[in-house]
Amino acid sequence: MRNDSATPVDTATTGVTIPPPSYPVQVDGKLDQPLSRWLWLVKWLLLVPHYVVLIPLWLGFVVATAIAFFGILITGRYPPALFAYTVGVLRWSWRVHYYGYAGLGTDRYPPFTLADVPDYPARLRIAYPEHLSRGLVLVKWWLLALPHYLIVALFAGGGLWFGASDNDAGFDWAAGGLVGVLVVLAGLILLFSGRYPRELHEFVVGLDRWVLRVAAYGALMTDRYPPFRIDLGATESTAPVGDTPPPVRPVWTPGRTVAMVAGALFALVAIGPLTAGAGVLWLNTTQRDASGYVATSTVDLHTQGHAITEEAVAIRDDLDWLSGAVGDVRLVVTASDPATPVFVGVGPEPDVRRYLDGVARAEVGQADSNELVTVDVPGGPPPTPPGDQEFWLASSEGAGTRNLDWRLHDGVWTVVAMNADGSSPVSVDVRAAARLPALPWIGGGLLALSGLMLAAGAALLAGSIRRASSD
Repeated sequence: MRNDSATPVDTATTGVTIPPPSYPVQVDGKLDQPLSRWLWLVKWLLLVPHYVVLIPLWLGFVVATAIAFFGILITGRYPPALFAYTVGVLRWSWRVHYYGYAGLGTDRYPPFTLADVPDYPARLRIAYPEHLSRGLVLVKWWLLALPHYLIVALFAGGGLWFGASDNDAGFDWAAGGLVGVLVVLAGLILLFSGRYPRELHEFVVGLDRWVLRVAAYGALMTDRYPPFRIDLGATESTAPVGDTPPPVRPVWTPGRTVAMVAGALFALVAIGPLTAGAGVLWLNTTQRDASGYVATSTVDLHTQGHAITEEAVAIRDDLDWLSGAVGDVRLVVTASDPATPVFVGVGPEPDVRRYLDGVARAEVGQADSNELVTVDVPGGPPPTPPGDQEFWLASSEGAGTRNLDWRLHDGVWTVVAMNADGSSPVSVDVRAAARLPALPWIGGGLLALSGLMLAAGAALLAGSIRRASSD
């Protein structure tokens, strides 16, 4: 039973006058009395199971909202089954937060369900819109709602409560905001006095109500712009006490909910191989030079010593497939001074180590961040010019740009760049390149994997939504 007249509803218990509920998002947070003095200190631990379940449910919420966006854009309607799901996730989250640190208004443990629980102190009801604006859906969730987002950030502490959090559990939307400060104050009062001040409770619920209205508007669930006001009071319902609506069979059963979340997970994870596959194919078709090599960017290397060496590369016998995948490898080396002849070669790591033993050089490696790190090794000049050595697997010597071409083999190899006469200092520009014949196969495989994951996700989403829609 609802009172839709214009007559204000007077709450005799508080003296607070509340207008009849006209906004389509109605938020109730009734204060349970008495409350435990100390239970609120450990509710963060008691709510861990809810956080574990809510994380994938919110993943499905994001996908459902994205699907609804296109549904509204095309048809002007929010798909009813998806609406029931997104309302259910918001409702579940509101119960959890009201029990926890956005309210502390009840000690009744929140039920694990998307459905409405009429006798639970925290309730959320959102009227289903028969029609939504196709134009507003393009701008309301980011542009029109921006002023509200700034206010909600003040209330919730750093962002919307359904957004990312700065902790692993997520959903700690009250931390650091005005709501969090007031709830902690209420907890301290409760701890020492055994009572929750009603006026403070109704103000906290008013702030929560503002946040939830903005959440529903930003999630495309209504075109009614949220009012810039704090509506005090524990409840927006005008139904008489004891007037409980008849139970409604939930359209989102556990099996359908799991299928919805699994489909959303498949769809979101598929973005990874889809992006990677497209990037690989783009690299294969646009970044090859005239010789068919895909090259890295150029790196400037300098040393006051007599040689520059790359950290040893180990190729095991069981990595023979790597040679076919990478193909021919090319190292392009150019002296900073075009008139200086340079030498570049690759040889077995033990032979190179013996040749450069006691030689001043710079050893180039990679840190954990994949940034180049150069370590200077003190010493003197080499005993002979590098070109006189016979252990090189491949080498190139002369002025100008030198190309060192070789194919990967099992073993441990070291690349060396020097002046052709072994003098110092050494200053060269270096870039690596490879033919990478496997790129089309890798890109195609990633796209095929993405297609399979998208198909599986779409099947799960469509099946769960169709079964929910049938009810």
